[in-house]
Amino acid sequence: MRNLLGFSILLLAALPATGSDHVPPPMRPATSYAAVEVHPTEQVAIAAEPYNTKEKESIFRVDYLKHGFMPVLLTITNMGDKPISLNDARILFETASGTTVQAAEPEDVLRTMPRKQRQGRNIPLPAPLPPIHRKGNDNYQTIKDDFDTFEYKAIVVDPHSTQAGFLFYDVSGLADPLRGAHLYVREVRNADGKELFSFEVPFDKYLQSKSGKMH
Repeated sequence: MRNLLGFSILLLAALPATGSDHVPPPMRPATSYAAVEVHPTEQVAIAAEPYNTKEKESIFRVDYLKHGFMPVLLTITNMGDKPISLNDARILFETASGTTVQAAEPEDVLRTMPRKQRQGRNIPLPAPLPPIHRKGNDNYQTIKDDFDTFEYKAIVVDPHSTQAGFLFYDVSGLADPLRGAHLYVREVRNADGKELFSFEVPFDKYLQSKSGKMH
């Protein structure tokens, strides 16, 4: 019985994490992050926190870093008395060389997966081919579950409130994607429809911070 109990504990430890473990981080004001830009006159702060380590990205169901995607936690705090709108907003990852990258959709992530998976498989003929279509569907649902749980969704940020969520950027091919790069946010509008000044949140602030230097 003792041996059986020990085996059961080992088996449970080997099982993958359940969906209940995949929850967003607690919401914090944008001003509490290292990489933040504050517009005092417009009373808006926007922060960008990269999830650039295996430890940090363990909250997700998919290893996005392995597939060349950088999860970035976007946090927007409205310190004013009127709501702001992101209905027309563009939120881009701008590399050190000036190349802009739009946020990915689940399909963009999925497209990288069959190629990556085939690199690790060497199935000699006449072994049967793996069920690619079914696996792709399984992968798509897993990615979609992550996007449903974590992706930034708020169009309106109410007065004296904070909204947060993740965007995923394809940074494949970049040896050091964060250095010299920044998150570029424009076409955020106030309650009167007037566009606020653009936000350029430098990732170097994160890299120079205590949390950034720990990894």
